[in-house]
This record gives sequence, structure tokens and C-alpha cells, in this order.
Amino acid sequence: MSEPVVIVGCGGYGREVFGVISAVNDADGGPWKVAGFLDDAPTESNLRCLDRLGVAWLGPGSLLGQLDAHYVIGIGDPRIRADVAAKLDELGRPAGRLIHPAATVGMANDLADGVVVFAGARITTNVTLGRHVHVNLNATIGHDAVLTGFVQVNPLAAISGNCTIGREVLIGTGASIIQGRAVGDRATVGANACVVRDVSAGTTVKGVPAR
Repeated sequence: MSEPVVIVGCGGYGREVFGVISAVNDADGGPWKVAGFLDDAPTESNLRCLDRLGVAWLGPGSLLGQLDAHYVIGIGDPRIRADVAAKLDELGRPAGRLIHPAATVGMANDLADGVVVFAGARITTNVTLGRHVHVNLNATIGHDAVLTGFVQVNPLAAISGNCTIGREVLIGTGASIIQGRAVGDRATVGANACVVRDVSAGTTVKGVPAR
């Protein structure tokens, strides 16, 4: 039987999450039934896009408490995602976990609730993904890496083995982090940056090497 799920956030990123759910259903016999989207302030443009998908906007995020459904957060900004999750946790509904069938997830990994792994992502072995970590299109994560809660790994980023990525970190598109480096909480690694030394919490680094 399919489990009902709602997507929180009906912008473009939320609609990409809908695509992940659709792919999972096509490959695995329909484990999820999308009840609709929740969003506190949807734009007219986004509502038109939902109409094209044939999925309804149900109302604000607070409505989740009235629904017997799992939820997945379709918001790309890791700090906003963390804030939204804190409010949703109070409503007592479980977070779903999504792995696109075109992603590769190896053995002995620990993936928490709310994780979303997009098409083409590669996760090797003994990797830990904390709550609501999102690994985007064609990103790679090497052995023994730890990504704590609410990390956003943008497309084509590469995190090498034994790296530790703090809470609410944004790893930009095409960025790379070499073996064994640590990135502190709420740091940002810019697009195409190459991290060769540890990154302090709350800082933004960019360039090659990243500074």
C-alpha cells in the first residue's frame, strides 16, 4: 500500500523533489502517494507549475498537523530547511526518505529521515547522512564521510573520503573537498571551489584553492 506524502515548498526545487518521488514510484511499484504541496506563500507562477504537474497546493505548512502523511522538504537553502523542519517536528509527522533509482548508494551507509538523493548521485560506503541532507544531481560522496543535519550538496559537487561536513552547510555546484577535510557548521563552499584545508564554521570560501 502506498504511503501518503506531502512536499513542503512548491518552488522549482520542491518540484524537483516531486520528480524524485515519481521516479521512485515508477521503479518500485508506487510506495508513495503524493497528497500535494504545502507552502506558506506560493507564487502564482509556482501554482501554475503545480497545475501542469496535476498536483494540488493544499495550504500552509502548519496544515501538516491535520494530515496523516509523511513529509519531505523541497527547499534548497539548508538554513531555511532547518528552520522549517524545526516547526514541522512539533506537528509530529514523520519525514520520508527518498533515493532516486538512478542514484548509486553503496553498502553500510546510514541515511537519516528526510534525506533526498537525486538522480546520478554516487554514495560509496560507510557514509553518514544526517536528517534532511540533500545530495543533488551527479554529486559524489566518498567513503567514511559524515554529513550532519541539513547539508545541501549541489549538483556535481565531490566530497572525498573521511570528510566531515557540519550542520546547515552549503556545498556549491561543482565544488570539491579533498580527503579528510572538515567544514564547520553553517559554512558555504562556493561553486567550483576546491577545499584543501579545513573550513571554519560560518565562513564562505571560494576559488582554487578555496579561501
